[in-house]
Amino acid sequence: MANTESNPTEYYVPHNGWYPVVLAAGLAVMLTGTATFMNDVKANEPGSWTQILLGFAVVAVVLYYWFGKVILENTQGLVNDQLRRSYVWGMGWFIFSEVMFFAAFFGALFYTRTLSVAWLGGEGAKGFTGDYLWPAFNDVWPVVSNPDNVLFPGPEVSMAAPASAAGWVSYLPFYNTVILLLSSVTVHNAHTAIKNEDRFKLKAWLGVTVALGCIFLGLQVEEYVVAYNDMGLTLSSGIYGSTFFLLTGFHGFHVTLGTVILLVQLIRSFRGHFGPKDCFGFEAASWYWHFVDVVWVGLFIFVYVF
Repeated sequence: MANTESNPTEYYVPHNGWYPVVLAAGLAVMLTGTATFMNDVKANEPGSWTQILLGFAVVAVVLYYWFGKVILENTQGLVNDQLRRSYVWGMGWFIFSEVMFFAAFFGALFYTRTLSVAWLGGEGAKGFTGDYLWPAFNDVWPVVSNPDNVLFPGPEVSMAAPASAAGWVSYLPFYNTVILLLSSVTVHNAHTAIKNEDRFKLKAWLGVTVALGCIFLGLQVEEYVVAYNDMGLTLSSGIYGSTFFLLTGFHGFHVTLGTVILLVQLIRSFRGHFGPKDCFGFEAASWYWHFVDVVWVGLFIFVYVF
C-alpha cells in the first residue's frame, strides 16, 4: 500500500469495484430516456420523465460513492506522486475528449452555415441542389425562413446579437458571458487562496463562483422560455433552432455539471480539505470550469454575434 512518500516501485491499486459498470448502465438508461422523451414531444405525445430520472438517480448515487471513496483514499494518505500523475493525465484526457466533443458540434455549425445553407441557396459547388429543390430559398444565416416553411416553420426572430447598443442592455447572452468570465476570475482567486493557505478567502471566492454558475443557469432557462414562448424558436424550427439548442443545451449541461463539482469542492473546503500541496480535486474542478468558460466564449461569438 502506497503512502504520501514518492516511491516509483509502489502503486496503490483499488480493489475491483462495481462503479464503472453501473455508471455506464445508468448513463445508457438516462440517454435513451432523453431520446425517447424528445421523440414523444416532437410527435405531440406526452413524454415521460421516469426513465430519465431513474438513470439520473443511478448516475448520481454511483458518483457519490465513487468520488467519496477517492476522497477517503486521499485523506487516508493512500495517494503518492505516481497516483497523482495518473489523476492529472486522466483529467487531461477527459478535458481533451470534451474539446473533441465540442469541436464536432462547432464543425457541424460551420458545415451548416458555410456549405449546406449556401448550397440550398444556389451557391457553391453543389448549388444546383437548391435550384432543383427550393429555388426561392434565401440563404441568410440565421435561417428564419426555412426552405419548406410549412413542414418546418421557422422562428419569428432569431437569437442574433442586437444591432444597436441599446439592445445589449436587455440581451441575456451578453450578461451570461460577463457572468462566466467573472466566474473564471473568482475560481482563480479561490485557487490562489489555497496556495496562500487562506481558508476564508477560499470558501468566499468558491462560494461566489458557485453562485455565478447558478445565476448563469437561471438566465439560460429564462432565455429558453423566451425563445419558445415569444420568439417561436424551438428544436423543430429548422436547422437554426436545432443547432442553437444543441450547442447551448449541451454547454448548459456542462455548466450544470461544473457547478455541482464546484459545490462539492466548496463542501470539502468547509470540512478542512485542501492544502497548498494537496488540492488536485479543486484544481481538476477549476480546469473543467475554465474549459466550459472558454467554450461559452466560442458559442457567444459564433452562435450569437456572427
